[in-house]
Amino acid sequence: MLLQLNIQNFAIVRSLDIDWQQGMTTITGETGAGKSIAIDALGLCLGDRAVTNVVRPNCTKAELAATFDTTKNKQAKNWLKKHDMLLDNECILRRVISAEGRSKAYINGSQVPLAQLKEIGQLLINIHGQHDHQLIVKASEQRNILDAYASHQHLLDEVKFYYHQWRELNQEAKILQESKFQREAKQQLLQYQVNELDEFSLQIDEFETLETDYKRQSNGQHILSETLVAVQQLSENEQFNVVDSLQHSAEQITALGNYDPVLKAIAEQLNEALIQVEDASQEIKHYYESLELDPQAYTLIEERYSTAVLLAKKHQISPDALASFHQQLLQELQLFSSDETRLTQINDDIEAAKQKYQHAAEALSDSRKKAATKLSKMITKSMGELNMQHGKFFIDICQDKNEGLSVNGSDTVSYLASLNPGQALEAMNKVASGGELSRISLAMQVILADKIVTPTLIFDEVDVGISGPTAAMVGTKLKQLAKNTQVICVTHLPQVASKGHQQLFVAKLTDGEHTETTVTELSSNGRVQEIARLLAGDKITENSLANAQELLAG
Repeated sequence: MLLQLNIQNFAIVRSLDIDWQQGMTTITGETGAGKSIAIDALGLCLGDRAVTNVVRPNCTKAELAATFDTTKNKQAKNWLKKHDMLLDNECILRRVISAEGRSKAYINGSQVPLAQLKEIGQLLINIHGQHDHQLIVKASEQRNILDAYASHQHLLDEVKFYYHQWRELNQEAKILQESKFQREAKQQLLQYQVNELDEFSLQIDEFETLETDYKRQSNGQHILSETLVAVQQLSENEQFNVVDSLQHSAEQITALGNYDPVLKAIAEQLNEALIQVEDASQEIKHYYESLELDPQAYTLIEERYSTAVLLAKKHQISPDALASFHQQLLQELQLFSSDETRLTQINDDIEAAKQKYQHAAEALSDSRKKAATKLSKMITKSMGELNMQHGKFFIDICQDKNEGLSVNGSDTVSYLASLNPGQALEAMNKVASGGELSRISLAMQVILADKIVTPTLIFDEVDVGISGPTAAMVGTKLKQLAKNTQVICVTHLPQVASKGHQQLFVAKLTDGEHTETTVTELSSNGRVQEIARLLAGDKITENSLANAQELLAG
């Protein structure tokens, strides 16, 4: 519930602190005094858009803060906990607006975007404005009111889910169909490239082996001649070779080692080198003897190597990447094939989603019809209590299966009313005046109040166009509503104002140069005076005072 509202330099308010009570609070005052100023300030705390003229003249900024008790508001506490803003059992919404129109928003001291103020605000307060009755003639609002009364959010969610699924599938089918010709051209090119590479059939890592074989075969004669020379120089030249010379040197140094131990270590190094040279010489000789140059094999290797290089150049890649590129093209070709398969399958998926939607929409429609019957009876009864004794109310639900799918289901919801005996049911805006629409709207709001999870309801002059016995019944209904919910009502009717557990009086003071709005909580005697003023105007009489006391005692 709302505990306190603090307003600083807002419009014609210099400084204002309002403490709110449980039950029903009524706000009264003279015309033009600014009775709705507290509601406007609350709206800004809840994320309404700010304009530059909300700041009091000659001030740099306006500051607004609303404090709520969240002890019994589980949804609000869960929201605050989720966003790391939980502060015991309080929620403080604060808004600072500069004279230039810039604003900052805070929740429990943490700066937040306005969107978050709106999110938490929906869990704290529900505001009904004086023009809300004009909304109930709109088809979308009529459907929303019925759905709120029916409490079938799970059915709405199911219809919404299948509608979006059906819509997304149609969009996918459209994209696939529009790109079909482009895919076919691309697929033909890919198929040609894949066929060419399939025919060549280069395997992974094959090019490295192919390149080695090509280099060896193409340089075979040079390799043979050079390895033969190396064998001769190392070991087989009778006049001079490295092995004989190294062996002779090793023997000489070994002999000298008898005279100096340092030479023994050198001799060991020479002997080790001799062994390595002899081994290398044998390996080169073996390589020379085993090397076979096959002109026919060379021709095949050269042809395959050249083809690989040409194909790589054609696709602007390196030859060693040709095999992996081949696999990549195969995968792309498979994707094209899957797109064609998807295009064939998607029509079945669209039809399946449509059937699921229709099933969900039928369940939603059945629930709406049951709720419509109950709500029609309840509103008809309330119309009688609100001085429309001959009034009848009926919610008509039509299902047009020929129209396209809608996120809200397949129903057209229409509110019909008859206010006089023998009068046919027609659309409310055709048979009801503004005051009558206001009464019907209020009846709906009272009935729907049990469905509203927010602990505070604010009615901003929803009793416009109502007077006499009807006003007394409106006040009674609002007071009944306040048994379980905090109700705040801005009103000009004494019959409504007298039903409040708390009454605030709004006054506008001026010294000729400055104007200021004040809000005062009325005492018992003050309430009698204010109710009498509402009854009689500026000239309060003994009769009006007696009537005021009677209203307050009722």
